[in-house]
Amino acid sequence: MRPEIRTALVATALLAVMGAAAAQDVVIEPQQQTVIKEYVHKKPLASIDLPGVQLSIGSVLPDTVELHQIEAPDVKYRYVVVEGRTLIVDPETRKVVEVLE
Repeated sequence: MRPEIRTALVATALLAVMGAAAAQDVVIEPQQQTVIKEYVHKKPLASIDLPGVQLSIGSVLPDTVELHQIEAPDVKYRYVVVEGRTLIVDPETRKVVEVLE
């Protein structure tokens, strides 16, 4: 295979992988983010401990963790406070989409 064809194929494959990864990223609109932050500030929860679970965007929370509804229009996310950090979670996948400090 000629080097320029191989380079083109590798570049195409990388773009496909990067596109798939970008499609999995969750972006919360600024207005919705403000609503979420105000809600969780007004409705604080007791913090729970989750030993052995990494707390970062993309982490999946165990089914044993109770997610709390954000009672605001057009907000599908839930929240929980773990080790003093408020986590915004997609209830369908249980993935952390944002960490509020």
